Amino acid sequence: QVQLVESGGGLVQPGGSLRLSCATSRSIFSIYAMGWYRQAPGKQRELVAGFTTGSNTVYGDSVKGRFTISRDNAKYTVYLRMNNLKPEDTAVYYCHAEAAGRRGYWGQGTQVTVSS
Repeated sequence: QVQLVESGGGLVQPGGSLRLSCATSRSIFSIYAMGWYRQAPGKQRELVAGFTTGSNTVYGDSVKGRFTISRDNAKYTVYLRMNNLKPEDTAVYYCHAEAAGRRGYWGQGTQVTVSS
C-alpha cells in the first residue's frame, strides 16, 4: 500500500516556527516528485512547496522566503520548515507524490493553526 504520513502540525503563535514531516516508502521516494499543498476552509487547495527536477524547488508566492522544503533520502522523508508563521497560513497541510503517467497520492493531512 502507498502511504504518506504527515506529522508536526499544531497550534502556534504568529511569528513562530514549525516543521512538518512526510514519511513515505523507498518505492515512492525514488520515483515520485514530492511536494506540500495546503487547504484553508472555504478556499481551494494550493501549492506550498515542491521539488521539480533534481533538487530544484518551487514555492507559492505567499510563502517565499519563509518556508523551506527539504528531504532526507535515507529516511524517505520530506520536510517543510515554516518560519515567521502568519494567521493566513492556517490550513490543513497535505503531502503529495506525483509522477508522469501515474496517479498521484495524498497524505491524510496535518492541521496547522496560527493564532494568538
